[in-house]
Amino acid sequence: MKIFSVLLFGLALACSGNSSSESFVSESKAADYEMDSGMEEMIYDEGESIAPAPVAEKEQKIIKTGRLVFETADPEATHKRILELTKAHNGFIQSDNSGKSYNRIFRNITVRIPTENFQAFVDGVSEGVPFFEQKDISRKDVTEEFVDLTARLKAKRELENRYLELLKSAKNVKEMLEIERELANIREEIEAKQGRLNYLQDRVATSTINIEFYKYTAETGVTVSYGRKMVNALKGGWDGISVFFLGILYIWPLLLIILIGLLVLRRYLRKSKKKAQN
Repeated sequence: MKIFSVLLFGLALACSGNSSSESFVSESKAADYEMDSGMEEMIYDEGESIAPAPVAEKEQKIIKTGRLVFETADPEATHKRILELTKAHNGFIQSDNSGKSYNRIFRNITVRIPTENFQAFVDGVSEGVPFFEQKDISRKDVTEEFVDLTARLKAKRELENRYLELLKSAKNVKEMLEIERELANIREEIEAKQGRLNYLQDRVATSTINIEFYKYTAETGVTVSYGRKMVNALKGGWDGISVFFLGILYIWPLLLIILIGLLVLRRYLRKSKKKAQN
């Protein structure tokens, strides 16, 4: 009986132990879940707080150029309109040349326009033009060269400052001369790079457009007066005589042979005449 009571007591303890262990496991899992959830929220919050700001896109450096060639019925009106468009878009005329061929009058204009007004200016010139004999619009990206020059220029200036500091602490004339020689080379490179950078900045900021327009005419463009015609006739006659004498010079051996033959014939005829008289 005692043994049976001990067995019942042990079985009760085992059941209570299992339930308590299961409860402990459940509580541990719950705690782990809450911890994981807290960590996820913390990581999410920290991610939002430390996320880097979006990097601004690098500004592109574009050189724009254009060439327009077209025929116009009124060159003077076209020229005036181009001048007005140039002024309206804050540009300036770099060159303006006109000319006249056999049956054609033409004009070449090179215009510099702020890059932001490039397309508006081209559209303005294109108004009223039925077709273009040539229309070339080009865009050259010099961003990489621009950035490279800027970085190299900064590095050279820093190197220049270092050499200036060394120059202050030079111990003798020899060291001073060596440092100054290096400084001269560095400054020469700085000037070259700065010059190239300034050129690119100017070309990027201001676009170049070459415009050529022309008009065909029925006239030949040549008017000759009567006096001029007389002078041309005299000149033509003199030229003809010159050609004639030049031709004679080319055949002088033949003329010499003919002359000698005539002299021999004349002498022979004289001798024959004298014999007939005797």
